[in-house]
Amino acid sequence: MRHWTLDDIPWGAFDPARVDPELLRAIKAAALVEGNADDYVRYLKNVFGGDAAFCAAADQWGAEENQHGAALARWCELADPSFSYEQAMARFRANFRLPLDVTASVRGSLAGELITRCVVECGTSSFYSAIRDATDEPVLKAVAHKIAGDEFRHYKLFETHLRRYQPREGLSLVRRLRLAIGRVQEASDDELAMAYWCANQPPEPYDRKRHSDAYAARAWRLYRFGHVQRGVGMALKAVGLNPQGRLSALLARFGYRFLAWKAARLELA
Repeated sequence: MRHWTLDDIPWGAFDPARVDPELLRAIKAAALVEGNADDYVRYLKNVFGGDAAFCAAADQWGAEENQHGAALARWCELADPSFSYEQAMARFRANFRLPLDVTASVRGSLAGELITRCVVECGTSSFYSAIRDATDEPVLKAVAHKIAGDEFRHYKLFETHLRRYQPREGLSLVRRLRLAIGRVQEASDDELAMAYWCANQPPEPYDRKRHSDAYAARAWRLYRFGHVQRGVGMALKAVGLNPQGRLSALLARFGYRFLAWKAARLELA
């Protein structure tokens, strides 16, 4: 099946009157994170250096992630002609770097690395689904729809390789849960906060908490219960639990209420 390209996006349908300026700020940050995939590919190939099949899959994954960045960047430059993706990306790369000189996973195991990658894809698939359902700007809706589909496929890609490694390494359920929860907590780490600061050039100096909250205030308000429910189910499946059981339903309700509460408390600063 042919993968989509930028030419498949209906750029001519762009409607500036339907651009949400606050959502635009979050999309600018997301474009930088998506477009920084080459560093992630290098890291993953260092870690999985003896696995040719996974390294080939990582290359394809990285190419698709970079395309996401390019699509989001093009939309941002339509919505805000003063925005330069190239300049924002240069700032981001100057201020945020992954550990590229490692040869072992920072998660302590290859199965653990794949669990955290699955959790990331749960989040991104839910995020772009939420954007698609929240926006009425036709081009952004089309871009978000394409990316959400890719991120779901990427989740399945990493999950497939996880099923190869988990029997070899035998990570306990407790360890798997800790890895998944830890990666969720990292959503407030430097990457998104720094991307937000670099993309939007606020006048104040970089502050991780301030700019993490600024990003979250714009992103979390988009979520509906179904987005959270699907993401929770995917995450539980990755750690080996029932994605549709009572625990999944409980966590989905709690997660949605927490996001709604947190979004209401955050100011659009």
